Amino acid sequence: MLRIAVVGSGPSGVYTAQGLVQQTRVPGIRVHVLDRLPCPYGLVRYGVAPDHEKIKSLQHNLRGVLTDERITFLGNVEAGAPGLAPAELLELYHAVVYCVGASRDRRLGIPGEELPGSYSATDFVSWYSAHPDAPAGDFTGPALTARSAVVIGVGNVAVDVARILARSAGELRPTDVPQGALGALAVSAVREVHMVGRRGPSQARFTTKELRELGALPSAAAVVDPAELALDPVYGSPAAAAALPVVQRRNLEVLRGWAADGAREAERRIALRFFLRPVELLERDGRVAAVRFERTAPDGEGGVRGTDRYEDVPAQLVLRAVGYRGEPLPGLPFDDRAGTVPHTAGRVLRDGLPSPGEYVAGWIKRGPTGVIGTNRPCARETVESLLADAPALAARQPAEEDPVARLRAAGHRPVPWPGWLAIEEAEAALGASLGRRSVKIPDWEGLLAAAGEAGRPGPAAS
Repeated sequence: MLRIAVVGSGPSGVYTAQGLVQQTRVPGIRVHVLDRLPCPYGLVRYGVAPDHEKIKSLQHNLRGVLTDERITFLGNVEAGAPGLAPAELLELYHAVVYCVGASRDRRLGIPGEELPGSYSATDFVSWYSAHPDAPAGDFTGPALTARSAVVIGVGNVAVDVARILARSAGELRPTDVPQGALGALAVSAVREVHMVGRRGPSQARFTTKELRELGALPSAAAVVDPAELALDPVYGSPAAAAALPVVQRRNLEVLRGWAADGAREAERRIALRFFLRPVELLERDGRVAAVRFERTAPDGEGGVRGTDRYEDVPAQLVLRAVGYRGEPLPGLPFDDRAGTVPHTAGRVLRDGLPSPGEYVAGWIKRGPTGVIGTNRPCARETVESLLADAPALAARQPAEEDPVARLRAAGHRPVPWPGWLAIEEAEAALGASLGRRSVKIPDWEGLLAAAGEAGRPGPAAS
């Protein structure tokens, strides 16, 4: 029997575990799914916006996998410092598959980026998603006293944060957004949200469904400048637009419709801006007051060039949403340029050679690309590599018969599946006490207390 650890319980980890136990070539595989957090589901719980209930319902599918009798969920167990080193995990399991995602945001690298009022969109998402590591005070003080916000980026994360800023508290109340975030958003002064990209609309990364949602908000109007759309050579060429991938083609159709209809009257406004590259955040009274952009133009090769023309957009809140990158996991090799663990078909490479028993899947394997469904083929490739290695893996006997007992003896306090169910019950009770549906618990102390005795803080929760 092979005993395998999957590190990470987001979609890539769950799909990996599912592929391992549902295959028929190697009988008797048992999987422990380890997660640093006491809660499963990864970015489906902590990255999908609270008003995207259809996508969040994917948790039901992931739940079905994690309740398989051949799979054991163990939350509150961290791989890497200060938790379990990769070498320690290999002592406990025949193989380890790392599905740890890409948690670090990319920076702009411009003057003023460190000013108060300038934040990572990742931190904003973590805050309204109740991630226990979110900086709790960042968005409950001066940040949401801003009248004008700039979101730098034109991908789905940028669309999410712009939409949350533009929604009313009444629209968010039926979701599981934590009570503190709901209260802060209820008194938010933000009335203008500018979502800005350095390239043109035909190169934006958002999907059409998310884009259309911006135009359907009850209390906000989405606007676009026809003159900026016209700067895109594809926009004015029906033949060129017809040759675009279907998502980009539909995006242009949506934007063209907004430009033709003009802005409707609304409490808030979301302005989509293109061909503007941020060059500096400007300060007033010790906080960010505006973003200076350089106007760009197509360079004829799919990129843009500067034009030495500048525009200052007033903003007391700036959120950068220009991508993610992986972080090194102590004890694993790491390609800092790519932000991934070096591998061949999911087999971790050490000094250019496959490391026996070590594998990767998900963003830490391929980089932060694709949608949730992209994790299925990615996990499948890694599972195939592991199954091909199964005879060699089975020849090595792990040091401990019961990894959970070893973890507890070392001072870790794993939260098993019943502990997670207790957290779910506590969140449902919290929601009921507030006259809402289930409401997320936003802090480590509350989550571990809800999990009960199994969730008492250990080294993995420090």
